[in-house]
Amino acid sequence: MSGGASLSPAAANPVSPGVCPLCGAGNACAMAIGSAAEPPCWCVAVSFSDELLARVPPAALGRACICAACAAAASRSG
Repeated sequence: MSGGASLSPAAANPVSPGVCPLCGAGNACAMAIGSAAEPPCWCVAVSFSDELLARVPPAALGRACICAACAAAASRSG
């Protein structure tokens, strides 16, 4: 790579699976940290609206979980 080359936006800002892509807080996702949680992760019992999922940046889709606080806030407002 030459000195003038720049990183792609995804490479410059890698997605962390343990961080909420909406607020930047930890998402406490058992699956993201590789835990065989018993009971399963909190997120399997929650419904995520299409509107909430549409707010997730494209680079984070399928790579980072929304946190419980953002999910709860969306369910209160929606």
